[in-house]
Amino acid sequence: MSTPSDHAAARPSGMRRIAVAAGFGNFMEWFDFAVYGFFAVTIGHVFFPSHSPTSELLSALAVFGIAFFMRPLGGVILGNIGDRVGRRAALATSVLLMGVSTTLVAVLPTYESVGLLAPILLVLLRCLQGLSAGGEWAGSSSFLVEYAPRERRGLWGSVVTATAAIGSLAGAVVAIALTTWLTPGQMEAWGWRIPFLLAAPLALAGLYVRLKLEDTPVYRELQREKRVARAPLREALKTNRKPIVLIFFCAAVEGLGYYYIATYVINFLTSDRVGMETTQALAATAGGLAIYAALCPFAGVLSDRIGRKPSMVLGSAGLALFAIPAFVIMDSGSVLAVILAISGFAVFEAMVNVTTVVLLVELFPARTRMSGGSIGFNVALAAIGGPGPLIAAALASTIAFSGAGAFYMVAVALVSLAALARYLPETRGIDLGLAEEPSAAPVRTERFTRKPVREPVSGA
Repeated sequence: MSTPSDHAAARPSGMRRIAVAAGFGNFMEWFDFAVYGFFAVTIGHVFFPSHSPTSELLSALAVFGIAFFMRPLGGVILGNIGDRVGRRAALATSVLLMGVSTTLVAVLPTYESVGLLAPILLVLLRCLQGLSAGGEWAGSSSFLVEYAPRERRGLWGSVVTATAAIGSLAGAVVAIALTTWLTPGQMEAWGWRIPFLLAAPLALAGLYVRLKLEDTPVYRELQREKRVARAPLREALKTNRKPIVLIFFCAAVEGLGYYYIATYVINFLTSDRVGMETTQALAATAGGLAIYAALCPFAGVLSDRIGRKPSMVLGSAGLALFAIPAFVIMDSGSVLAVILAISGFAVFEAMVNVTTVVLLVELFPARTRMSGGSIGFNVALAAIGGPGPLIAAALASTIAFSGAGAFYMVAVALVSLAALARYLPETRGIDLGLAEEPSAAPVRTERFTRKPVREPVSGA
């Protein structure tokens, strides 16, 4: 039997510890993942040397995108662990895998020393990073939101997006420091390895704080009621097809928007078109990321007040409308203009990103939550978000218009907006426990209606 008290959220002091555990590991994951983007120009020269800087950059960004094609597999593996063994086990596995693979990038031989073996090894390690990232987002989202008070899930879910941005911001700060202190020759010789070496202590710290916590109340209830899915992926593909498709559209717009901010912007600013110095471009990008991180809690509160669907619709529409003007403004090369443009873009990106975190949890039943959410989320990032920086760079290099790189962002935002405005249900206030499990109720209830589900009744 389950009662409302079984679903009770942790006390405020406990929630802070839970947020630190999930957030610190998430910070580490996205610091590691982001530094590759910030050092894409140097990595392109070290691992893909050619007579064309554009070719080197595109090659490095292509490897950046390759990791995203491994994310669905990572989502399947870690989502299965999360639904069968526990949310905490999945999070511990993801942070350890990311730490090991990123640390190994730091000690890779270069193309100059071993030839083609160097880029091959780089690709393999990027694939391992993709596997790790494939389970991190759904895992940390499930962990935090399943613990959070019903009426504040958006606020607590914003920890996931804010710490990801802070991780990317930390990567930018490290990149600024290295490009300031080291000569270009030193950067290419050994300086680019330093941020990847930082993965080792970060991974150990992230693993420690995550293993100190017990699993979520929702997952412990699944275990007590003996409702843990034996084949969560198969069950999700059979019973959760609609939420998987909806999460695909949510993740397409939010994932692409984030990688425009965290990866493409720096390459756009340092391109021949804009011509900003690397240090200036990194400083402007870091400023924009800091503002984005600060906006995430406000986006979470907004989602808690007006609902998930309005937040996704408004955010997607804003990205479609503002993406091109943002890059036209950044084309001026002014640090202040860049920060203002990124900040405007970040308002709408925070709305869709935070809301997607909560929808990853609220759209799915507890027993298949990580598997189902990971499928739609990671397929979208592999197909839409991951190739984004490469597609944007290719558009910008072939079309003589400063906003050309944003055409892809606008197209994805408009398609997602149409799908979500028509089919996304309102899930704010829905029960996250067993009240709506298919095995507990033979008739589907209100999961895909616009009416939110209220407090669960006693008994499962």
